[in-house]
Parts: sequence; C-alpha cells; structure tokens
Amino acid sequence: MSDVIIFVEQRGGHTRKVTFELATEARKVADMLGGKAHAVVLGGGAPALAEQLKGYPLDVVHVNDDADVDTYLAEPEVDYVEALARELGSSIVLVPNTMHGRDIGSRVAARLKTGIVADVTDLKLEDGKLVCVAPKLGGAFITSSAFKNTEYGVVTVRPNAFAAEAGGAGATVQPIAKPAGKTYVVKIESHVEEAAAEIGLEEAAVIISGGRGLGSAEPFDSVLKPLAKAFGGAVGATRAVADAGWVPYSMQIGQTGKTVSPRLYIAFGISGAIQHKVGMSTSGTIVAVNTDAGAPIGEFADMLVVANALEVATELTRLVEANRSA
Repeated sequence: MSDVIIFVEQRGGHTRKVTFELATEARKVADMLGGKAHAVVLGGGAPALAEQLKGYPLDVVHVNDDADVDTYLAEPEVDYVEALARELGSSIVLVPNTMHGRDIGSRVAARLKTGIVADVTDLKLEDGKLVCVAPKLGGAFITSSAFKNTEYGVVTVRPNAFAAEAGGAGATVQPIAKPAGKTYVVKIESHVEEAAAEIGLEEAAVIISGGRGLGSAEPFDSVLKPLAKAFGGAVGATRAVADAGWVPYSMQIGQTGKTVSPRLYIAFGISGAIQHKVGMSTSGTIVAVNTDAGAPIGEFADMLVVANALEVATELTRLVEANRSA
C-alpha cells in the first residue's frame, strides 16, 4: 500500500490549474495503490487555498503558512514534503512539471534516496507497480518506467496532461508541524513574472495558435497577438514555426512542446499533424482556419473555416474588440 502526496505550488493563496489536476490524479493513483491522497500547502495564503482544495477528492490537506517558505528558496518546502513522506511511509510524491516543481521534486527524491520520473503524461498500475509514461528525447520515444525503490517515488507531472475534477467527500484540513532544527541561508529577493506578466500557455483559457501557413514570423506579432489580447488569451505555435525561428520554443505546443487545454483554441494556418494534435486535443472548443479544406486538423476540429487565415484573424479581432467596448 502507498499513499500519494501532491506538492502544491502557490504564492499568496494563488495557484495554477495543474494543482487541481494533481489533486484529481492523486485520488486515482491512491485508489490504485490502496492508500490515501494527501496535499501539502505551504506559505502565505496557504489556509485559504487549503479550503479550496477541500472541493477536490483528497483525503487530507496539510497546511502551514510558515513565513520561511516565502522568504527562503526551496529548502523549507523540501523539508516539509520530506518529513510528511517519512511520516506516512511508503508514498508517491507528485509535483508539477514546472521550474519550481522540478526543483522541489529533485531535491525530495535525493533526500528520500529514490528515483524521479519527469514530464509524466500518464500513470497506470502494472503487476502491482506504478508505471509512469513520459515522452523523451524530444518526443521521439515514449517511455514506461517503474521505481526500483518501492517505498518512495517522485513524479513530475506535465500540466494539462490530466483533467481536473472537483468532488469527493471533502478533505480534512490539518496543520503540519514545521521540521525542527532547520536553518536557511538562500533568501528570495524578488519574483520576476515570466514573459512580462503575459498569460502562460498552460494557464490560458483562450489560445490563438499559428502554423507555417501564416508564411512568416511577422503575423505572430502583428495579427495573432492583437487577437489574443482581445480575448485575454495567449499565442502559441507549432514546432515547424519554432524550428524556423519565427517564435521562441516557449510558445511551441505539441508532443515535443507544451500540452494545453484551453476553453477555446483557434488554429490559424495549422495542418494538424499528430505531433501537434497531442498537445492541444483536450481543448474545449477547437476552431481551425485554413485555406485547405482537406487539412487533417479538420478531422478533429469543432469548426473548420476555409479562408485566408490572416484576413479571418484581423476581422475577428475587430469584432471581439467592438463587442468588448459595446
């Protein structure tokens, strides 16, 4: 039997979608392993976020609004997660596959002397062992890995790989004691928002995405970005576009890029290759604009508009802005 622990990445009571995806997946994994699902919420704003997590299928939410978590880099959070894992015994630790999540997860794995599997997109039980499925080498291979150390295991989970589903009997919220005898050195001086505070692709409710059909890099700034701004969303791209140097790889969506799940995904000039599809197919509504009526994306899009992508994007921007100002 193994319990499951999720590390909640948060600041001031605000967290990412992946937290609720982890909470949902933790329940499924805990049921497979015959254990309980736990969450660890630390730092300023933790109590309020813990109340929110009671709406998800967790058994226990462990909370401490310890100021050291907000003051010092990583180590206080690692101490709490390690201490809980040792207290529970056999356990699997799930962390988000973000920069901070990977930092915490790798340190926890080193402390517990166990393995870590990164960027996991599926979890299943085979022969009594938890198997982690993850793309590797730029998506060229899909690996399935199990832990040699059956007492502990650390898994970093790709955002948007799992659905977030509220529900459950309501978790118990309880304080977690601060590990004794700990002192810290490396302080956090300031936080820098990614991409000048633009919405991250993984968090965006609306994504405006472009492919090679746009013809050059210029439309991403002059046409797609204004449309994304009008919707309050973000701009994405295909691998071919990133490989061509039209946009940075941080905007790439697909098997070798980011996995997204917005409420609305509008694809301009994207053919819909399988490598791109796996990164956005769980979007709520998919609209494709392409001059080719036979483009593969039409097979899974909710709507295919056969027209000039730049003309449609420009007119749509005008309509959305007019509607917002009305």
